[in-house]
Amino acid sequence: MTRPERPHALVTGGGSGIGLAVARALAEGGARLSLVGRDAAKIASAAKAIGDACPISADVTDEAAIHAAFEAARATHGPIDILISNAGAAPSAPFRDTDLTLWNATLAVNLTGAFLCARAALPHMLQSKWGRIVNVASVAGLKGYAYVSAYCAAKHGLVGLTRALAQETAKHGVTVNAVCPGYVETEIVTESIARLTRKTTLDETTARASLVAFNPQGRMISAREVAAMIAWLCGEDAAAINGAAIPITGGEI
Repeated sequence: MTRPERPHALVTGGGSGIGLAVARALAEGGARLSLVGRDAAKIASAAKAIGDACPISADVTDEAAIHAAFEAARATHGPIDILISNAGAAPSAPFRDTDLTLWNATLAVNLTGAFLCARAALPHMLQSKWGRIVNVASVAGLKGYAYVSAYCAAKHGLVGLTRALAQETAKHGVTVNAVCPGYVETEIVTESIARLTRKTTLDETTARASLVAFNPQGRMISAREVAAMIAWLCGEDAAAINGAAIPITGGEI
């Protein structure tokens, strides 16, 4: 089967940053959108800005909430053809201070959430013989960084999940890929900079420069750049791209 004329795309973490940029890019390509996020007001505002989008407040780590969210999305726009698992969080702590609560919470939102969403979306995709799943991982899923061991483990796990699932769906017209951005100009990076200034002697300008330094191009990646790659992966021209973990890092990887 070929790509539906107006596919239904569900984006988690769709209220801001990469998620909102992806939603805009997919909407421009004719997709119908459902946006999922924990902050009901933020999701509602994003859906209103896009136009014909269904806002759904849900926590991706809660299996019952995900089931209800997908039911609500289907009730509005029909079966889901495209899933963008973008919800995530990047807490930082030295390994010695990374307790089980932080570890479990980080894996839950960055890895288990994508697992739950894929399980909810796949039955229709496999039945219709067409579908696209894109997991928003991170360059931290391809290399290690100090002070974010839980986040690195979760994103490495997400890349592994992507590659394994791609093997299972390859003969059914469904592709599963991951994008692995470096530091992107989003709220998560703003929070990272704020943590650096609190926990070190760095001022905001120096803290930002320390993150920019990872990119050989000497800049932050824009959410729009990541969204453009994801939108392409959701199209027919990317049908042979499956199981990939694509770095968007300016050359860091």
